[in-house]
Amino acid sequence: MYLTDPDTLADLLPHDEPSYRADQVREWLYAHPVLTASEMTNLPQHLRTQWADQLWPFTVDIGQTGDQGRTVKWLFRAPDGVGIESVLMGYPDRTTLCLSSQAGCALACTFCATGQFGFERNLDAGEIVAQVAYARAFLATEGLPGSPRDLTNVVFMGMGEPLANFDRVREALRRMIEIMNIGARSITVSTVGMVPGMRRLTAESWQVNLAVSIHGADDDLRSELVPLNRRYPLAEVEAAAAEYFEKKGRRVSLEWTMIDGVNDTQDQASKLAALANRLQAHVNLIALNATPLSPMRPSHSGRIAEFADLLKSLGVNVTVRNTRGADIEGACGQLRALDAPRRNRLHVSPA
Repeated sequence: MYLTDPDTLADLLPHDEPSYRADQVREWLYAHPVLTASEMTNLPQHLRTQWADQLWPFTVDIGQTGDQGRTVKWLFRAPDGVGIESVLMGYPDRTTLCLSSQAGCALACTFCATGQFGFERNLDAGEIVAQVAYARAFLATEGLPGSPRDLTNVVFMGMGEPLANFDRVREALRRMIEIMNIGARSITVSTVGMVPGMRRLTAESWQVNLAVSIHGADDDLRSELVPLNRRYPLAEVEAAAAEYFEKKGRRVSLEWTMIDGVNDTQDQASKLAALANRLQAHVNLIALNATPLSPMRPSHSGRIAEFADLLKSLGVNVTVRNTRGADIEGACGQLRALDAPRRNRLHVSPA
């Protein structure tokens, strides 16, 4: 049902149903999502039965828990066999969903498992939004220990490059902001530097957050790590990020994966600091998470601390992010939608 435009839900109803039924269905799908159609209590039984297998555009193939129950990773399976992974993370003050916008990724960043295993297809807007709805329904039913029972943040940092699937991501944003009432400032769209998409996002009215994955502060290194840099060099990425900041008044985040002996040098820190200061950007550092097809290893904790301290001494606002979900291959750069062992499987599934 999420594959249907929410403005045309009435088309799903039998002709003899009253017109207000479409509003009731829209309420269940977008305002108060439920895990099963049987929970749509103000709909007649025949509709609940009819939609029992149509509520979600996927089934829950695997659900895993990590971090003492504070992180959940789902592998959703679409009817065409495509796998879609989402990660829900609970903190004392927030609950964040990391969702996917593509099945796989074509950009082949060398340290990212999603890119290492290739691209299958773009996700439809309904498949993107359904990840949000499923997480909200799960939180309302199950929750995560010590965390809010509703989403406080949504980040497009799962499988795929969101701005390479711009039209569908835009429609997903519209539904999330205008129909699901998720605040635009609670949503972050991440990109490795898809400059045309950055400019299209700048032209939209929503004040979503923009995160740019940099990883290398000069073109030579960045092109090794992020092949897209050969098409859109760092200067073009910086210009597009500056335009976003100027129009939106929203500080851009620069994401930096710390890779041992590759981009954790003083020279890279100095160049990154110059870039961040020009953009008035915040820098997020995160240790590389191991992937099966790359020999790269994370910087050790002491080196990360030194790198962060150097950035701070050069006037940069910086955060060292904690890794979540590594014990279930759900951390940054690890999503690849393979059939992981069915350990810690959740006993929750859609109708």
